[in-house]
Amino acid sequence: MTVRGRKSKVLIVDDTDLNIDILLDALADRYDLYTAMDGESAIAQVKSNPPDIILLDVSMPGMNGYEVCSILKANPDTADIPIIFLTAMTEINEKARGFEVGAVDYMVKPFAILEVQARLDVHLSLLHAKKALKQQNEILEIKVKERTQELSITQSVIIEAMASLAETRDQETGDHVMRTRFYVQLLAVQLAWHPRFKDYLVTLDPDDIGIAATLHDIGKVGVPDHILLKPGRLSKEEFDEMKKHTLYGHNILHRLTKRLPGNTFLRLADEIAYGHHEKWDGSGYPRGLKGDEIPIPARLMAIADVYDAIISPRVYKGPMTNEEAMAFITSQAGVHFDPDVTTAFLELRETFQFVAKQLSEDTLEDDAFEKQETS
Repeated sequence: MTVRGRKSKVLIVDDTDLNIDILLDALADRYDLYTAMDGESAIAQVKSNPPDIILLDVSMPGMNGYEVCSILKANPDTADIPIIFLTAMTEINEKARGFEVGAVDYMVKPFAILEVQARLDVHLSLLHAKKALKQQNEILEIKVKERTQELSITQSVIIEAMASLAETRDQETGDHVMRTRFYVQLLAVQLAWHPRFKDYLVTLDPDDIGIAATLHDIGKVGVPDHILLKPGRLSKEEFDEMKKHTLYGHNILHRLTKRLPGNTFLRLADEIAYGHHEKWDGSGYPRGLKGDEIPIPARLMAIADVYDAIISPRVYKGPMTNEEAMAFITSQAGVHFDPDVTTAFLELRETFQFVAKQLSEDTLEDDAFEKQETS
Protein backbone atom coordinates (compact mmCIF):
# COMPACT_ATOMS: atom_id res chain seq x y z
CA MET A 1 0.00 0.00 0.00
CA THR A 2 1.34 3.44 -0.92
CA VAL A 3 0.52 6.84 0.55
CA ARG A 4 1.61 9.98 -1.32
CA GLY A 5 3.99 7.94 -3.44
CA ARG A 6 5.57 6.13 -0.46
CA LYS A 7 5.09 2.48 0.39
CA SER A 8 3.85 1.89 3.91
CA LYS A 9 6.57 0.58 6.22
CA VAL A 10 5.84 -2.78 7.84
CA LEU A 11 8.01 -4.31 10.57
CA ILE A 12 7.78 -8.12 10.72
CA VAL A 13 8.79 -9.60 14.07
CA ASP A 14 9.06 -13.43 14.23
CA ASP A 15 11.66 -15.84 15.58
CA THR A 16 11.12 -18.31 12.73
CA ASP A 17 13.01 -17.79 9.45
CA LEU A 18 10.37 -19.61 7.43
CA ASN A 19 7.54 -17.35 8.59
CA ILE A 20 9.59 -14.25 7.83
CA ASP A 21 10.54 -15.57 4.37
CA ILE A 22 6.90 -16.30 3.53
CA LEU A 23 5.81 -12.83 4.49
CA LEU A 24 8.71 -11.16 2.71
CA ASP A 25 8.00 -13.01 -0.53
CA ALA A 26 4.28 -12.29 -0.39
CA LEU A 27 4.35 -8.65 0.71
CA ALA A 28 7.55 -7.16 -0.74
CA ASP A 29 5.83 -5.71 -3.81
CA ARG A 30 3.18 -3.92 -1.74
CA TYR A 31 5.08 -2.65 1.30
CA ASP A 32 8.44 -1.43 2.50
CA LEU A 33 9.43 -4.36 4.74
CA TYR A 34 12.05 -4.88 7.42
CA THR A 35 12.42 -7.52 10.11
CA ALA A 36 13.43 -8.43 13.63
CA MET A 37 13.69 -11.90 15.20
CA ASP A 38 13.31 -11.12 18.90
CA GLY A 39 11.62 -8.59 21.16
CA GLU A 40 14.69 -6.53 22.05
CA SER A 41 15.66 -6.11 18.40
CA ALA A 42 12.09 -5.20 17.50
CA ILE A 43 11.98 -2.38 20.07
CA ALA A 44 15.36 -1.09 18.86
CA GLN A 45 14.13 -1.15 15.24
CA VAL A 46 10.97 0.74 16.12
CA LYS A 47 12.94 3.45 17.91
CA SER A 48 15.47 3.91 15.10
CA ASN A 49 13.11 3.52 12.16
CA PRO A 50 9.44 3.74 13.21
CA PRO A 51 7.16 1.62 11.00
CA ASP A 52 3.60 2.41 9.96
CA ILE A 53 2.43 -0.96 11.29
CA ILE A 54 3.90 -4.05 13.02
CA LEU A 55 3.24 -7.76 12.44
CA LEU A 56 4.30 -9.22 15.79
CA ASP A 57 4.73 -12.87 16.77
CA VAL A 58 3.46 -13.70 20.26
CA SER A 59 5.63 -16.72 21.19
CA MET A 60 9.30 -15.73 21.07
CA PRO A 61 12.22 -16.61 23.34
CA GLY A 62 13.10 -14.00 25.90
CA MET A 63 10.65 -11.13 25.56
CA ASN A 64 7.33 -12.34 24.16
CA GLY A 65 5.01 -10.37 21.90
CA TYR A 66 2.72 -9.24 24.71
CA GLU A 67 5.66 -7.70 26.53
CA VAL A 68 6.91 -5.97 23.38
CA CYS A 69 3.47 -4.58 22.70
CA SER A 70 3.09 -3.31 26.28
CA ILE A 71 6.45 -1.53 26.12
CA LEU A 72 5.65 0.13 22.79
CA LYS A 73 2.19 1.23 23.93
CA ALA A 74 3.61 2.73 27.12
CA ASN A 75 5.90 5.02 25.08
CA PRO A 76 4.12 8.13 23.71
CA ASP A 77 6.46 8.10 20.69
CA THR A 78 5.37 4.60 19.63
CA ALA A 79 1.93 4.21 21.23
CA ASP A 80 0.01 5.01 18.04
CA ILE A 81 1.71 2.39 15.85
CA PRO A 82 -0.86 -0.35 15.07
CA ILE A 83 0.21 -3.89 16.07
CA ILE A 84 -1.23 -7.08 14.58
CA PHE A 85 -0.38 -10.24 16.51
CA LEU A 86 0.67 -13.42 14.68
CA THR A 87 0.32 -16.61 16.70
CA ALA A 88 -0.44 -20.30 16.58
CA MET A 89 -2.48 -20.05 19.78
CA THR A 90 -6.23 -20.07 19.27
CA GLU A 91 -7.58 -19.83 22.83
CA ILE A 92 -10.03 -16.99 23.42
CA ASN A 93 -8.20 -15.80 26.52
CA GLU A 94 -4.96 -15.44 24.54
CA LYS A 95 -6.70 -13.29 21.93
CA ALA A 96 -8.33 -11.24 24.66
CA ARG A 97 -4.94 -10.64 26.26
CA GLY A 98 -3.62 -9.38 22.93
CA PHE A 99 -6.32 -6.74 22.68
CA GLU A 100 -5.87 -5.82 26.33
CA VAL A 101 -2.21 -4.89 25.80
CA GLY A 102 -3.09 -2.73 22.80
CA ALA A 103 -3.10 -4.81 19.60
CA VAL A 104 -5.53 -3.79 16.84
CA ASP A 105 -5.89 -7.28 15.33
CA TYR A 106 -5.00 -10.94 15.76
CA MET A 107 -4.15 -13.50 13.04
CA VAL A 108 -3.67 -17.23 13.63
CA LYS A 109 -0.90 -19.25 12.00
CA PRO A 110 -0.82 -20.71 9.48
CA PHE A 111 -2.19 -17.56 7.89
CA ALA A 112 -3.46 -16.98 4.36
CA ILE A 113 -1.40 -14.37 2.54
CA LEU A 114 -4.46 -12.71 1.02
CA GLU A 115 -5.90 -12.32 4.51
CA VAL A 116 -2.66 -10.76 5.75
CA GLN A 117 -2.68 -8.31 2.84
CA ALA A 118 -6.34 -7.45 3.36
CA ARG A 119 -5.94 -6.83 7.09
CA LEU A 120 -2.79 -4.80 6.58
CA ASP A 121 -4.56 -2.62 4.02
CA VAL A 122 -7.57 -2.11 6.28
CA HIS A 123 -5.51 -1.07 9.29
CA LEU A 124 -3.16 1.08 7.22
CA SER A 125 -6.13 2.84 5.65
CA LEU A 126 -7.54 3.50 9.11
CA LEU A 127 -4.14 4.73 10.30
CA HIS A 128 -3.70 7.16 7.42
CA ALA A 129 -7.28 8.38 7.74
CA LYS A 130 -6.68 9.00 11.45
CA LYS A 131 -3.46 10.91 10.69
CA ALA A 132 -5.21 12.97 8.01
CA LEU A 133 -8.03 13.79 10.42
CA LYS A 134 -5.56 14.77 13.13
CA GLN A 135 -3.69 17.00 10.68
CA GLN A 136 -6.95 18.58 9.54
CA ASN A 137 -7.96 19.19 13.14
CA GLU A 138 -4.60 20.83 13.83
CA ILE A 139 -5.05 23.10 10.81
CA LEU A 140 -8.59 23.91 11.92
CA GLU A 141 -7.38 24.65 15.45
CA ILE A 142 -4.77 27.06 14.08
CA LYS A 143 -7.41 28.79 11.96
CA VAL A 144 -9.75 29.05 14.94
CA LYS A 145 -6.98 30.56 17.07
CA GLU A 146 -6.13 33.03 14.30
CA ARG A 147 -9.79 33.97 13.91
CA THR A 148 -10.25 34.30 17.67
CA GLN A 149 -7.19 36.52 17.88
CA GLU A 150 -8.47 38.61 14.99
CA LEU A 151 -11.87 39.01 16.68
CA SER A 152 -10.17 39.92 19.96
CA ILE A 153 -8.05 42.58 18.25
CA THR A 154 -11.12 43.91 16.44
CA GLN A 155 -13.05 44.07 19.72
CA SER A 156 -10.21 45.95 21.39
CA VAL A 157 -9.99 48.44 18.53
CA ILE A 158 -13.75 49.07 18.61
CA ILE A 159 -13.70 49.47 22.39
CA GLU A 160 -10.81 51.93 22.21
CA ALA A 161 -12.63 53.86 19.48
CA MET A 162 -15.79 54.06 21.63
CA ALA A 163 -13.79 55.15 24.65
CA SER A 164 -11.88 57.73 22.62
CA LEU A 165 -15.15 59.12 21.31
CA ALA A 166 -16.34 59.82 24.84
CA GLU A 167 -12.99 61.24 25.89
CA THR A 168 -12.73 63.48 22.82
CA ARG A 169 -16.09 65.07 23.59
CA ASP A 170 -15.00 66.14 27.05
CA GLN A 171 -11.53 67.23 25.92
CA GLU A 172 -9.63 64.45 27.64
CA THR A 173 -7.13 62.32 25.79
CA GLY A 174 -6.88 58.59 25.32
CA ASP A 175 -4.00 58.63 27.80
CA HIS A 176 -6.47 58.91 30.69
CA VAL A 177 -8.31 55.90 29.33
CA MET A 178 -5.14 53.85 28.96
CA ARG A 179 -3.73 54.84 32.34
CA THR A 180 -6.89 53.96 34.22
CA ARG A 181 -7.12 50.71 32.29
CA PHE A 182 -3.73 49.62 33.59
CA TYR A 183 -4.40 50.90 37.11
CA VAL A 184 -7.56 48.77 37.31
CA GLN A 185 -5.80 45.76 35.83
CA LEU A 186 -2.96 46.06 38.36
CA LEU A 187 -5.41 46.27 41.25
CA ALA A 188 -7.27 43.19 39.99
CA VAL A 189 -4.04 41.18 39.96
CA GLN A 190 -2.97 42.49 43.37
CA LEU A 191 -6.29 41.55 44.98
CA ALA A 192 -6.82 38.24 43.17
CA TRP A 193 -5.96 36.17 46.27
CA HIS A 194 -7.26 38.56 48.92
CA PRO A 195 -9.82 36.73 51.13
CA ARG A 196 -12.51 39.30 50.36
CA PHE A 197 -12.01 39.29 46.61
CA LYS A 198 -10.49 35.99 45.49
CA ASP A 199 -13.76 34.12 44.89
CA TYR A 200 -14.75 36.84 42.45
CA LEU A 201 -11.47 37.87 40.85
CA VAL A 202 -9.86 34.45 40.29
CA THR A 203 -12.65 33.61 37.85
CA LEU A 204 -11.87 36.65 35.68
CA ASP A 205 -9.08 37.67 33.33
CA PRO A 206 -7.53 40.89 34.73
CA ASP A 207 -7.05 42.08 31.16
CA ASP A 208 -10.82 41.88 30.60
CA ILE A 209 -11.43 44.05 33.66
CA GLY A 210 -8.85 46.53 32.41
CA ILE A 211 -10.34 46.74 28.92
CA ALA A 212 -13.84 47.09 30.39
CA ALA A 213 -12.54 50.04 32.44
CA THR A 214 -11.82 51.98 29.25
CA LEU A 215 -15.59 52.42 28.83
CA HIS A 216 -16.13 53.93 32.27
CA ASP A 217 -17.14 57.32 30.86
CA ILE A 218 -18.87 56.15 27.69
CA GLY A 219 -22.08 57.75 29.01
CA LYS A 220 -20.59 61.22 28.53
CA VAL A 221 -21.64 60.98 24.89
CA GLY A 222 -25.16 61.73 26.19
CA VAL A 223 -24.20 64.89 28.12
CA PRO A 224 -25.00 68.16 26.28
CA ASP A 225 -21.98 70.02 24.90
CA HIS A 226 -22.73 73.26 26.75
CA ILE A 227 -22.29 71.34 30.02
CA LEU A 228 -19.61 68.86 29.02
CA LEU A 229 -17.38 71.52 27.46
CA LYS A 230 -18.04 74.33 29.94
CA PRO A 231 -14.65 75.72 31.08
CA GLY A 232 -15.84 77.03 34.44
CA ARG A 233 -17.57 75.64 37.51
CA LEU A 234 -20.88 73.91 36.88
CA SER A 235 -24.08 75.05 38.52
CA LYS A 236 -25.97 72.56 40.68
CA GLU A 237 -28.38 71.88 37.85
CA GLU A 238 -25.55 71.40 35.38
CA PHE A 239 -23.71 69.12 37.76
CA ASP A 240 -26.85 67.03 38.26
CA GLU A 241 -27.05 66.67 34.49
CA MET A 242 -23.36 65.76 34.31
CA LYS A 243 -23.87 63.00 36.88
CA LYS A 244 -26.31 61.35 34.51
CA HIS A 245 -23.38 60.10 32.42
CA THR A 246 -23.32 57.05 34.72
CA LEU A 247 -26.95 56.34 33.83
CA TYR A 248 -26.37 56.94 30.13
CA GLY A 249 -23.41 54.56 30.18
CA HIS A 250 -25.45 51.95 32.04
CA ASN A 251 -28.30 52.24 29.55
CA ILE A 252 -25.97 51.75 26.59
CA LEU A 253 -24.13 48.78 28.06
CA HIS A 254 -27.15 47.18 29.72
CA ARG A 255 -28.97 47.06 26.38
CA LEU A 256 -25.98 45.28 24.88
CA THR A 257 -25.84 42.90 27.83
CA LYS A 258 -29.48 41.95 27.30
CA ARG A 259 -28.68 41.10 23.69
CA LEU A 260 -25.69 39.00 24.76
CA PRO A 261 -26.71 37.48 28.11
CA GLY A 262 -23.84 35.87 29.94
CA ASN A 263 -21.21 38.05 28.25
CA THR A 264 -18.69 38.71 31.03
CA PHE A 265 -17.00 41.66 29.36
CA LEU A 266 -20.22 43.63 28.89
CA ARG A 267 -21.27 42.91 32.47
CA LEU A 268 -17.94 44.23 33.76
CA ALA A 269 -18.14 47.33 31.58
CA ASP A 270 -21.71 48.01 32.78
CA GLU A 271 -20.78 47.59 36.46
CA ILE A 272 -17.85 49.99 36.04
CA ALA A 273 -19.72 52.65 34.03
CA TYR A 274 -22.71 52.53 36.36
CA GLY A 275 -20.86 52.35 39.67
CA HIS A 276 -17.48 54.09 39.43
CA HIS A 277 -18.79 57.26 41.18
CA GLU A 278 -20.31 55.37 44.09
CA LYS A 279 -18.54 55.93 47.42
CA TRP A 280 -17.80 53.50 50.22
CA ASP A 281 -19.74 55.58 52.76
CA GLY A 282 -22.83 55.71 50.53
CA SER A 283 -22.50 59.38 49.53
CA GLY A 284 -21.77 58.68 45.85
CA TYR A 285 -24.07 58.46 42.85
CA PRO A 286 -26.21 57.51 40.97
CA ARG A 287 -27.66 54.93 43.39
CA GLY A 288 -26.01 55.84 46.68
CA LEU A 289 -24.62 52.33 47.10
CA LYS A 290 -22.63 51.67 50.26
CA GLY A 291 -19.76 49.31 51.12
CA ASP A 292 -19.98 45.87 49.56
CA GLU A 293 -23.12 46.87 47.67
CA ILE A 294 -20.77 48.52 45.19
CA PRO A 295 -19.60 46.03 42.52
CA ILE A 296 -15.94 45.13 42.91
CA PRO A 297 -14.89 46.35 39.42
CA ALA A 298 -16.49 49.74 40.18
CA ARG A 299 -14.50 49.98 43.44
CA LEU A 300 -11.27 49.40 41.54
CA MET A 301 -12.26 51.98 38.94
CA ALA A 302 -13.18 54.58 41.57
CA ILE A 303 -9.69 54.76 43.03
CA ALA A 304 -8.00 54.55 39.62
CA ASP A 305 -10.14 57.38 38.23
CA VAL A 306 -9.59 59.72 41.16
CA TYR A 307 -5.85 59.02 41.32
CA ASP A 308 -5.42 59.83 37.64
CA ALA A 309 -7.46 63.01 37.99
CA ILE A 310 -5.50 64.44 40.91
CA ILE A 311 -2.03 63.76 39.50
CA SER A 312 -2.89 65.16 36.06
CA PRO A 313 -2.61 68.82 35.11
CA ARG A 314 -5.88 70.68 34.63
CA VAL A 315 -6.74 74.02 33.03
CA TYR A 316 -7.63 75.32 36.47
CA LYS A 317 -4.89 73.70 38.61
CA GLY A 318 -1.55 72.01 38.59
CA PRO A 319 -1.16 68.31 39.35
CA MET A 320 -0.69 66.95 42.84
CA THR A 321 2.68 65.43 43.60
CA ASN A 322 2.69 61.69 44.15
CA GLU A 323 3.20 62.23 47.87
CA GLU A 324 0.16 64.53 48.00
CA ALA A 325 -1.85 62.06 45.92
CA MET A 326 -0.97 59.17 48.22
CA ALA A 327 -1.92 61.21 51.27
CA PHE A 328 -5.26 62.16 49.71
CA ILE A 329 -6.07 58.58 48.68
CA THR A 330 -5.15 57.33 52.15
CA SER A 331 -7.44 59.91 53.76
CA GLN A 332 -10.34 58.60 51.67
CA ALA A 333 -10.03 54.95 52.79
CA GLY A 334 -13.37 53.96 54.28
CA VAL A 335 -14.93 57.21 53.02
CA HIS A 336 -14.67 57.27 49.25
CA PHE A 337 -12.80 54.01 48.74
CA ASP A 338 -12.93 50.41 49.93
CA PRO A 339 -10.22 50.22 52.65
CA ASP A 340 -8.72 46.98 51.26
CA VAL A 341 -8.63 48.38 47.73
CA THR A 342 -6.86 51.43 49.15
CA THR A 343 -4.27 49.18 50.81
CA ALA A 344 -3.65 47.38 47.52
CA PHE A 345 -3.30 50.74 45.77
CA LEU A 346 -0.69 51.90 48.30
CA GLU A 347 1.22 48.63 47.88
CA LEU A 348 1.36 49.35 44.15
CA ARG A 349 2.24 53.03 44.43
CA GLU A 350 5.59 52.74 42.63
CA THR A 351 4.03 50.75 39.78
CA PHE A 352 1.22 53.30 39.46
CA GLN A 353 3.77 56.10 39.29
CA PHE A 354 5.64 54.24 36.55
CA VAL A 355 2.45 53.76 34.49
CA ALA A 356 1.52 57.42 34.97
CA LYS A 357 4.95 58.53 33.77
CA GLN A 358 4.97 56.22 30.77
CA LEU A 359 1.47 57.18 29.62
CA SER A 360 1.45 60.92 30.25
CA GLU A 361 1.54 63.87 27.88
CA ASP A 362 2.11 67.57 28.22
CA THR A 363 -1.33 68.82 27.15
CA LEU A 364 -3.73 70.00 29.81
CA GLU A 365 -6.77 67.78 30.06
CA ASP A 366 -10.10 67.07 31.71
CA ASP A 367 -12.99 69.44 32.40
CA ALA A 368 -14.97 71.23 35.05
CA PHE A 369 -16.69 68.03 36.07
CA GLU A 370 -13.45 66.53 37.38
CA LYS A 371 -12.79 69.87 39.06
CA GLN A 372 -15.93 69.54 41.15
CA GLU A 373 -15.33 65.83 41.72
CA THR A 374 -11.93 66.30 43.38
CA SER A 375 -12.22 69.77 44.88
